[in-house]
Amino acid sequence: MSATTAAPPAGRTDATPSPVPRRVRPPRWLDLRLVLGVLLVLGSVLLGARVVTGADATVPVWSAGGDLAAGTVLGADDLVAVSVRLDDVAGQYLATSTRPEGRVLGRAVRAGELLPRSALEEATGLVQLALPVQAGYVPPGLTRGQVVDVYAVADPAVGATGQTGGDVDLVVSAAPVQAVTGRGDGVLSTATTTVQVVVAVAGQDAPDVLGAIGGRGLVVVVRESVDAGAGGGSAPTAGGPTGSPTGSSPAGPTG
Repeated sequence: MSATTAAPPAGRTDATPSPVPRRVRPPRWLDLRLVLGVLLVLGSVLLGARVVTGADATVPVWSAGGDLAAGTVLGADDLVAVSVRLDDVAGQYLATSTRPEGRVLGRAVRAGELLPRSALEEATGLVQLALPVQAGYVPPGLTRGQVVDVYAVADPAVGATGQTGGDVDLVVSAAPVQAVTGRGDGVLSTATTTVQVVVAVAGQDAPDVLGAIGGRGLVVVVRESVDAGAGGGSAPTAGGPTGSPTGSSPAGPTG
């Protein structure tokens, strides 16, 4: 007995049909996700740059290097350049691009205080008067910018060369100190060494000050605050009070 194998019908094959190829689409450069990603990156960069720029939006302006009384004629050493953020009020303060040397303070300015434009005046009518004072009658810490009263004393121990006028007269009141020279710390410095104290006074008052001194010795008294100065020099008052005013630090002889 033999097996019979059926022949496949005509027209049929056992081969697997091949897949139909799909058409490949070209990439779209304007893909929405790509555009959104680029916009997010650009926005982050711009926002960060704005924050950094805003944090560093400072301007260089002048500030006082120490306490300065009203009437002080400004010099280069009185000012310190600082960078601060002032926003809308920057125009009210003196930028470092300006040179205020030679201008006069119309009011007292504290150390570290920004220098406002409104505090400056022109140096009109003021003169700088040099007064010789024995070192023992000048406060050791006397510096430029402080406010002082100056008394004339008819006492040879203070340096008087004559006995004219009253015993003690106030000859300069609330004057800003412009300079102190001639003071030394060496072994040759004594209480009788002459120190030159330069103060600012109104020009018309200078002859009266010199006349009121009249050859008498001088004693310098420092006021405790630069705010005590009236500004613009001082008017001498011959025959004034015969004691140290309240709130002052009188100088005394030092050995």
